[in-house]
Amino acid sequence: MAFRADPLTDDLQPLTMRDAWASHLTDLVHTDPRVAVVLADISDDLFEEARKDHPDRVINVGIREQLLVGTAGGLALAGLRPIAHSYAPFLVERAFEQVKLDFEHQGTSGVLVSVGASYDWAEGSFTHFSPRDVALFDTVPGWRVFVPGHAAEVPPLLDRAVAADEGVYMRLSLRHNENPHAVPDDSLLVLREGNDATVVVVGPLLDNVLEATADLDVTVAYTNTPRPLDTVGLRELAADTGDAIVMVEPYLEGTSAWLVSQAYEDRPHRLLSIGVGREELRRYGTAAEHERLHGLDAAGIRARVRRFLGLA
Repeated sequence: MAFRADPLTDDLQPLTMRDAWASHLTDLVHTDPRVAVVLADISDDLFEEARKDHPDRVINVGIREQLLVGTAGGLALAGLRPIAHSYAPFLVERAFEQVKLDFEHQGTSGVLVSVGASYDWAEGSFTHFSPRDVALFDTVPGWRVFVPGHAAEVPPLLDRAVAADEGVYMRLSLRHNENPHAVPDDSLLVLREGNDATVVVVGPLLDNVLEATADLDVTVAYTNTPRPLDTVGLRELAADTGDAIVMVEPYLEGTSAWLVSQAYEDRPHRLLSIGVGREELRRYGTAAEHERLHGLDAAGIRARVRRFLGLA
């Protein structure tokens, strides 16, 4: 994990994905005149410096998420590369009509950056949960999805998002892996090779998967760019493991099943999808507790993979 100095104590504090994103985006605002930041109060304090120097390109619309995305769409029409930001359920679910109309229908593109992920602020209850966000983006064509697993992965992904021609959804989380992993393109990064199955893991669940499969004979591949999913690489890897595939994702279980099915329409395969369950958990404890209750901790993942392999 990267660190930053606390301005009050000079103590080193963990650098979160949001910290890394805001710091790098501030640099981009200073150096790239196309970049505009649109906020809805959330994280506004992180852009005070940038707003002083570029008040025309750092805009806070207040707690109006539909206006947030609509404003970003208008800036895209004007030739800017807008980055709109809020909590995932407000940015994606609440303002999805604006994503559909002000980006897709208008033929524009921008970058939407969320925090909160599926249940990061579990204490905030169901209003702040968004496990369905990536599934929603699968319904609009052409959007890329970036899901970093560590704060150090955020700046290069942001650079790619700003330089892209397509719309990009970047999903930041407080959940993270111990170490970053460099993925220079959209290819799957193979971290372990085995014979019984290919396990593809997205973003911050990598450490849990590595622990869960430590003594299993499986291939483990990592991605922080699940859209587009590297289905060509997946087919090549899974051919060596009997076309047995496990998809582990930090959002709604089964979100990528349609892509795997599409990639395998010409040959038989077995697929186990592991992700956030569809049943609402009405116990608003901590994110770690929700992870455990959804079976996304190492023990839960291990149990399901072992059953899939016929080892339980």
